[in-house]
Amino acid sequence: MTSIDFTDRVAIITGAGGGLGRAYALALAERGAKVVVNDLGGDVHGGAGDSSPAQLVVNEITAAGGEAIVDGSDITDEAAVQQMVATVMDTWGRIDVLINNAGILRDKSFAKMESADFRKVVEVHLMGSVNCTRAVWPHMAEAGYGRILMTTSTSGIYGNFGQSNYAAAKSGLVGLMNVLAIEGAKKNIKVNSIAPTAATRMTEDLLPQRVLDIMGPETIAPGALFMVSDDAPTKTILGAGAGVFAVSQMVESRGVYLPDGARTPEVVAERWAEIADMNDVNPLESAFEQTSKYAALAARELGLHLES
Repeated sequence: MTSIDFTDRVAIITGAGGGLGRAYALALAERGAKVVVNDLGGDVHGGAGDSSPAQLVVNEITAAGGEAIVDGSDITDEAAVQQMVATVMDTWGRIDVLINNAGILRDKSFAKMESADFRKVVEVHLMGSVNCTRAVWPHMAEAGYGRILMTTSTSGIYGNFGQSNYAAAKSGLVGLMNVLAIEGAKKNIKVNSIAPTAATRMTEDLLPQRVLDIMGPETIAPGALFMVSDDAPTKTILGAGAGVFAVSQMVESRGVYLPDGARTPEVVAERWAEIADMNDVNPLESAFEQTSKYAALAARELGLHLES
């Protein structure tokens, strides 16, 4: 088994003052990475601010012989994020890994949710990740190496009551991953997502203690580290929790062609079981691949030959 090593790699982890981010920071540092511990120090709802938790993580790393620095930038502030990245480049001259982990919760049913709370959650999770990724992207592209990990959620993949804002942001991160994995391929920039289920400040009021006891952040860190390693896959969603790891995919049924004369809502309803049959699912690599699939299916039914 080949050892996964991060010696001389430089990693930025947002929201690393506690919970998952702290676990990632400590695990990366243990394997040789130089770590930027970014944390605004706010509560789970995005209020207040205290840099001491991030400093404690840095202290843990340096006490163990590692290298780490604190950054208190607000990831929703694009200029502040750019300055953070400039400081890292001045300090260590490279950025190899970015883990977009920072986030907040403002749960409420959609009917009762204020627009400001919806916007704030999207701003932190989605736009915060965009800001950080945009800032490191040119440095990774120039170096011909980069590993970026988005933090999505099963709420965004499957849905969860009372989390429309959170789910929208987390689903948006999957879309962002899908595109950036394609755009980064030629520059050896791999972009993945992790969908963690862990005992953190964000879940301590949502899960019973007996469940929390087996779902510590340390049970997820190994998966996160693999997803930002040299041999990581790309464009992949890794579910993780309690030491369990699984891959989530968006797949599509085989597809059914309806001829022009039978292309009505009633025929769609009549053939719905066939249209929705997921026994022969088809993962797609890009939006254009879906277009090509549909065109080929229609052409076959129409007896047309499509040039390759």
